[in-house]
Amino acid sequence: EVQLVESGGGLVQPGGSLRLSCAASGFTFSSYAMSWVRQAPGKGLEWVSVIYSSGRTSYADSVKGRFTISRDNAKNTLYLQMNSLKPEDTAVYYCAKHVDWRRPPGQGTQVTVSS
Repeated sequence: EVQLVESGGGLVQPGGSLRLSCAASGFTFSSYAMSWVRQAPGKGLEWVSVIYSSGRTSYADSVKGRFTISRDNAKNTLYLQMNSLKPEDTAVYYCAKHVDWRRPPGQGTQVTVSS
């Protein structure tokens, strides 16, 4: 059974930073491209970033230059370093296999950017 458990969210002021983590189990983590997605209040899921097995990355324009995705295959863990946070980054953040990014299986972690 695929399990993805997100953590690291919280309340942060505009301009601040957070690092999200996603612990994966139940599948061969290193073989899959992994994505972060988010859902802001009252809005649909938004794809944020992907990291492929090769290490190649891609970002949504809204976070490019501010967010960095990474992975540690030895620890079966996905990360998202978020810098220069803005109020519009407020959302529940989920991780997912990239092929299933529209159906993230976990509970997500809340990120709130507010002064």
